[in-house]
Amino acid sequence: MSKVFPPHSRDYFRIALFVAAGIGGLVIAATAYYVTPAYTRVGYEPLQPIQFSHKLHVGGLGMECLHCHNHVGDSPHANIPSTQTCLNCHSAKLGNVAGQSRALAPLREAEATGRAVEWARVHKVPDYAYFNHAVHVKRGVSCVSCHGRIDQMDIVRHDQPLSMSWCLECHRNPAPHLRPADKVYDLDWSFESDEEQQEFARTLIREAGILPPQNCSGCHR
Repeated sequence: MSKVFPPHSRDYFRIALFVAAGIGGLVIAATAYYVTPAYTRVGYEPLQPIQFSHKLHVGGLGMECLHCHNHVGDSPHANIPSTQTCLNCHSAKLGNVAGQSRALAPLREAEATGRAVEWARVHKVPDYAYFNHAVHVKRGVSCVSCHGRIDQMDIVRHDQPLSMSWCLECHRNPAPHLRPADKVYDLDWSFESDEEQQEFARTLIREAGILPPQNCSGCHR
């Protein structure tokens, strides 16, 4: 009577089982990592060399986003304020607000050496993805849609995943994130009703021809 299985079938079975277990483990590990804040960075809140409070400057003093981030409306990339922008309010030489504060020592050092303050980056789109700030802002997408209520943060944190699936949700249905151009930087503003918002979005999408790309080449160039 011939054997149904070859002599080494048991060894082959063990190898196959080991490989399957390894692949399964990798899938579970990858899934656990890529769907958690460890990957999306949600909640990431690094300490900065100068503890700049948006809650104080924007929420309390009413400073506008464009006062410091003055290129977000016309540049593909958002900019952090220059040393001189900060010195306009906090120069020790001119005796401006808190100019001699110990907390602003890195700013005075930057002024003296000509080297910019090394801020810790909070938001970063992967190098393989293309994102244009100006395009989104000019279409009526507010800062709050991606960055949350910055005006209420003492320390800036990573508010949204900024993952591919998260971006695609908006590209497939941009209407909830659209608002009038003069309200883009007003983080506390909202429509009086959902109906008003939907009507505005329908009109804007039709008149401005808003059609966010959903294919790979739209963001991966």
